[in-house]
Amino acid sequence: MHSLPQRLCHPRRNQGLSLLQHAAPKTRAVRPRDAASLVLIDRSGEEPCILMGRRHSKMSFVPDAFVFPGGKLDATDEKAKPATAFDAEMKAQIAQTPALSRRAEALAMAAIRETMEETGLLIAAPGDVGEASGDAWSPFRDQGLAPHLAPLRFVARAITPTESPIRFHARFYAAPAGIATGELRGSGELEDLDWYPLSEALKLPVIDVTEFVLHEVQGVMPEQASGDRPVPLFAYRNGRPLLRK
Repeated sequence: MHSLPQRLCHPRRNQGLSLLQHAAPKTRAVRPRDAASLVLIDRSGEEPCILMGRRHSKMSFVPDAFVFPGGKLDATDEKAKPATAFDAEMKAQIAQTPALSRRAEALAMAAIRETMEETGLLIAAPGDVGEASGDAWSPFRDQGLAPHLAPLRFVARAITPTESPIRFHARFYAAPAGIATGELRGSGELEDLDWYPLSEALKLPVIDVTEFVLHEVQGVMPEQASGDRPVPLFAYRNGRPLLRK
């Protein structure tokens, strides 16, 4: 386990943003909810571009911060069926990190579902999505598609500090942008939705966890990542961010 700097912020970022700023006095820590995000990486140009959007200012959790598409695990994510399974490299990542194995497939489905809901983009291949109900899965079912898991890679995990009244255990997946289909359109949950060059993304108002993941994807080629790459955990102890591999 390694201690990280108290502030992982760029000087242009509104004094820096941290999950710790949402801390509130309480007597008992809230149990973190499972969540997942998808980092889509466009490497077609000279510099990688990342799909990100800004959370609405009225949101209770990290308002105004730029984030990747994602959200909490839904019951339908465990019922939905993928068109393709994790490939051998991804399965190797899961096997070497026991904390990833629990609901690994369902969380990947959540990341893909949330990406569709928030951006309009589908990470899918021909297949049957199964008995998953709800409007979120209709675009897949109507087109004879189901989530495409084979190109995904784990990038990192993060757990919201115990001081926060809203907590998540988030898994961050990465995938090449070329596998996405559909027209980029926001649902209103993410504003300023766009492909940001990595160097510019690091200058946006992002929380410390997002900055950490952005640095991680610089060394992760989703289509080339090895299964023996450790999946780091970004967490907090006594008010300080910690990195564990």
